[in-house]
Amino acid sequence: MTAHPSALPVWGESDNYPLVCRRVLDITHDVKTFLFESEHPALFHFDPGQFITLRLQIGGREVDRCYTISTPPTRPHLIGITVKRQPGGLVSNWLHDTMRPGQRITADGPFGRFSAARHPAGKYLFLSAGSGITPLMSMTRTLYDLGSDIDILFVHSARTPSDIIFQRELDVMASVAPTIRVGHVCERDSPREPWVGLRGFLSDEMLRVLAPDLHERDVFCCGPSPYMAAVRRMLVAAGFDMARYHEESFSFEDLTGEDRSAPVETHGGDESQPPSAGAQMATFSVEFVRSGRTFRCGADENVLDAAYGAGLTPPSSCGQGMCGTCKTTILSGTVDMQHQGGIRPREIAQDKLLICCSKPLSDLRIDA
Repeated sequence: MTAHPSALPVWGESDNYPLVCRRVLDITHDVKTFLFESEHPALFHFDPGQFITLRLQIGGREVDRCYTISTPPTRPHLIGITVKRQPGGLVSNWLHDTMRPGQRITADGPFGRFSAARHPAGKYLFLSAGSGITPLMSMTRTLYDLGSDIDILFVHSARTPSDIIFQRELDVMASVAPTIRVGHVCERDSPREPWVGLRGFLSDEMLRVLAPDLHERDVFCCGPSPYMAAVRRMLVAAGFDMARYHEESFSFEDLTGEDRSAPVETHGGDESQPPSAGAQMATFSVEFVRSGRTFRCGADENVLDAAYGAGLTPPSSCGQGMCGTCKTTILSGTVDMQHQGGIRPREIAQDKLLICCSKPLSDLRIDA
């Protein structure tokens, strides 16, 4: 007998249970959605737009990758990621070629701050390109499921009609919900499918036609770096209030050609604070207890960078306090940790830290 949802724990709030693949869906010719449930009965609770970090064993080595959750939290029994096969990509090709229903993996999360839930507004403009559609799809599915009266204009850019991810689902939602409008932009025709819609790259003119009320909207943007840079230029040229602009960027590609970073959410109001001149002059001792190594770390230096400088190779993926890969326990000492959502308050209360975004305030002993 299946437990009532109210009796189920929330996945990730204690030890994260392994995930079991339940379905693999073909979305386009090179994009698949992988749906997972918790190995032990549990519900998934997250903000639409957040991501999880997969902990995988591929070819005899441990590999971590971060993928945005494409499913909505309004459907809490399953969690899904939507992955585009990347030429030479280690993890994307492994998932496409080997992941089948019944297979188990481990994951951590959810992480991230890129979510409309954190920036409520009456009108949104969602701009995406390629696989950058996934966090915005989670947000749109959530608002659709809730019967929200929030105005959503969703504009997605793709190379060809056959590359448009979630095209039919978006069009169906727009045909049913009067508050959702969808526009697709394609660079060129598919070999067997001519494109009759907006053609080329997203432009100022397209934005003016699609969103004459641009200045009334909050903008969420996700896609390749050149695409997002072009969007920022267009918005600035239009006099848009960039404090209402939010983006999720992907960078730090590894040698496989596949993105290895966590998503980083930014918006126009973010400012970083430089360390004081006094802090730059101080250095502290850092002991990695399990490794039996001690090294020096400047007060203006993250522990991870100092460890690399000492010849150590602690696990890390994003390097920006997002993915949780470098999470460990501080045994003594204090740090200034400027994370981006990769660690939970209860974990901090349990003396956990992310060494990629932690600067020492004293000598440290770390369980690493």
